[in-house]
Amino acid sequence: MTILTTLVALTPILAVFIFLVILRMPAVRAMPISLLLTALAALLFWQVPLVQVIASALEGLIIAASILWILFGAILLLNTLRESGAIDTIRNGFMHITPDRRVQAIIVAWLFGAFLEGAAGFGAPAAITGPLLAALGFPALAAVMLALVANSSPVSFGAVGTPILIGVGEGLQTGGTVDPAVTAYLGGQSFEAFLQAVAVQAIQIDLLVGSFIPLILVAMLTRFFGENKSWREGLAIWPFAIFAGFCFTIPALLVAVFFGPEFPSIIGGLVGLAVVVTAARRRFLLPEEPWRFGRYLPEPSLPTHLTLRQAWMPYVLVAVLLVLTRLAFLPFNDWLRSVKIGWSQILGTEISASIEPLYLPGAVFIVVVIATIFLHHLSRRQVKDAVSASAKTLVGSAIALGAAVPMVRIFINSGVNEAGLASMPIELAGVLAGSISQGWPAVAPIVGSLGSFISGSATFSNMMFSLLQFSVAEQAGLSPLVVLAMQVLGANAGNMICVVNVVAAASVVKLLGQEGAIIRLTLGPMLYYALWAGILGLALSLLL
Repeated sequence: MTILTTLVALTPILAVFIFLVILRMPAVRAMPISLLLTALAALLFWQVPLVQVIASALEGLIIAASILWILFGAILLLNTLRESGAIDTIRNGFMHITPDRRVQAIIVAWLFGAFLEGAAGFGAPAAITGPLLAALGFPALAAVMLALVANSSPVSFGAVGTPILIGVGEGLQTGGTVDPAVTAYLGGQSFEAFLQAVAVQAIQIDLLVGSFIPLILVAMLTRFFGENKSWREGLAIWPFAIFAGFCFTIPALLVAVFFGPEFPSIIGGLVGLAVVVTAARRRFLLPEEPWRFGRYLPEPSLPTHLTLRQAWMPYVLVAVLLVLTRLAFLPFNDWLRSVKIGWSQILGTEISASIEPLYLPGAVFIVVVIATIFLHHLSRRQVKDAVSASAKTLVGSAIALGAAVPMVRIFINSGVNEAGLASMPIELAGVLAGSISQGWPAVAPIVGSLGSFISGSATFSNMMFSLLQFSVAEQAGLSPLVVLAMQVLGANAGNMICVVNVVAAASVVKLLGQEGAIIRLTLGPMLYYALWAGILGLALSLLL
């Protein structure tokens, strides 16, 4: 692969960083330009047929519609709760647990977000925790940053284990069956047991990586959004932050070991919430003086007619319905997934795309909104105001996502070409694999994060790169188990900065146009996560 080929393959990545991060263009302008450049690179250099490019773009629009459906439901739920006064009640409730904004960030973004990731995935954590933090009085940019950075470790087991079971599982298959090289490696071990071993290996390493994410959250919160711009004010609660980190990762590890990859984030999040909220109430490991935003401190909440239980009931319903609809042994999963809207073999290509509108979290949000209207006795005017405000919020997101996701699909589907090249992401990964052998475990998370950054999904990243990661490990005489764990953790890291997530999170707190600022904030934690995981993976592979 020549230098020119590498640069062309990097087109979407470079375009996003140049226009969005460096030149600070809003996503509604940066993403259409990036889409155009990526399409031209695919057509002119990669020699992808025009029909393949158009089909990929159409596939992207269908996927973007599914994301917008989720966002609309999340925004509508938040606006409904604002109209009913529930948000004011929830804000008061958090003040009774602790007025310390650092602790509130950990509880909402890290632990509640982990539970939502395990139950739903598909962008639901950022779509709920980001606006909830903003409604609690956090600056909008801080709310988005916290939601995205916290949504890292739990992603391994998001949507009831989808990144492992579907991402790695299908990624290690060729032609619908497990790749022969993988089968030979497994010997007598079942494929399901191997996937569980990958999950356990990933969370074992994550004990020393993800457990420190809460500390990073609070340090960044006080440094970039506190009145004194101080790292020290965040680091001051390091014992509590690390304690909160392990309150998720240790239960998640135990669940992965004994039950598999479906429930570590769900149970880890619930256990963490119970333990950390109790600890916060008793001021366990917390300093005497709580930390507030100073000039960002919101006005006191107005009294409402709702009790704390009534105010939280919609979120409880969301959690319950998400879990019930994701459990495969219950009939709801099959019923909801039987309804599909899509397009098979778009324009005669092998590309197909579909939406499962009733299964996506957006449907759960809408059901809960309807229930909330009756539970909180909203007037017709309040409902109308909530719907109108939510629809207006989505306009900019539709433009940004309508360009970002098609760009991603053109990039991924570029393997169909007349230049004799693999797809752009596979060619890029091949360049790295060809230049590094024994040091590959340190690089493997970067490949995983590249996949998430571009595709917008840890599951897609694992599907794209798992077989490549396995092959490189075999050729270099490394442990495929460790290298695949590095892929999983890298995909988690990329989730913090991926364009699709950033645009979606920005839209729910009305920060469209600030996507570059968000990525500049989340890039540091992403690099910490990927590089530190890689160092630990390299050390472990040298010991084996």
